[in-house]
Amino acid sequence: MGRMMKAAALIAIAFALIGSARLTRDEPGSTCSARSGVGVRWLTVAAAPELAAIDRWCHGVGAPALVAAGARQPAVQPGPPVIVSWNTHVGAGDIDRLVDDLRRGTLTGGAPVSSFVLLLQEVYRAGIDVPAAAAGAAWASAQRHRNPQGGRDDVALTARRLGLEAFYAPSMRNGAPGVNEDRGNAILSTMPLSDRTAIELPLERQRRVALQATITVTVPGHPPMPMRLVCTHFTNMVMHHLWVLSQSGRLRQARALSTVLPAEGALVLGGDFNAWFGYRDAAYKELHAKVPAPSSDDRRATFGPMRLDHVLTRLPQAWRASVRRADSRYGSDHYPLITTIQPPS
Repeated sequence: MGRMMKAAALIAIAFALIGSARLTRDEPGSTCSARSGVGVRWLTVAAAPELAAIDRWCHGVGAPALVAAGARQPAVQPGPPVIVSWNTHVGAGDIDRLVDDLRRGTLTGGAPVSSFVLLLQEVYRAGIDVPAAAAGAAWASAQRHRNPQGGRDDVALTARRLGLEAFYAPSMRNGAPGVNEDRGNAILSTMPLSDRTAIELPLERQRRVALQATITVTVPGHPPMPMRLVCTHFTNMVMHHLWVLSQSGRLRQARALSTVLPAEGALVLGGDFNAWFGYRDAAYKELHAKVPAPSSDDRRATFGPMRLDHVLTRLPQAWRASVRRADSRYGSDHYPLITTIQPPS
């Protein structure tokens, strides 16, 4: 009985903390802000008391990376893009093969895709753009997986090879000082990305940074439509390794992210929500209250028996979005989610 009361007290404290943190919008003097990079807006929705700890994580990573589209990029046809949300498992996901299947129409019922956006979680970067960790820096344990071909390319190299525009922002250093790697989220696109924003989420066991960018969708017979894209990855643990309480941390991060989502206009929000309770998870329900579910959704599991990953869409009236889970994990431990968008006929 004592153990049950102690567990109940911990859960009550955790959920009480969700609504108690004061959110801030900027901290210009921090390491995170200083490393936001040219062409990237840095925004924090973390609680003010967490900023000193977040700063230690920032000392271990490099600035966000921007990659321009390659000159040999295939011509993009007018029409809404296909949007893929996928956790690539820090090098294990074969992004090249996924893109090849998109372009050949394998993932879209045989219709070749020339316009697409990839919302990627757990990508990594290596090399001189990741500085030596400063004294007192925080880092995550190294995750260095290989794809089925035995390769392991960082996200900037992958984007350049595929001729895609890219926006990457690290969340954490990938391993202790010695090998210069960081990992985080990225948006890769056949279309120009504007309004690139890195969003500092509330700190749980590890630092998490969501990404936001805008594309312009051009469809014959319709005016050009700005579409906001958000890529996020919420915590899977809180308070070190207490998995049972992780829903409270996810909810806190989702609630903070929702405060900076645009109130109107086209929006696609995708990511690894780490939603242990699927569509009943508190983080999913929090964001779904602000961004609707797509018109149709393939609800199969995306990680083992669980539906951790989600896509939410807000589109103009009479537009439709359909989300389908790919049948292959492409070497990752997560299945990609493929979102197709249909304008009014």
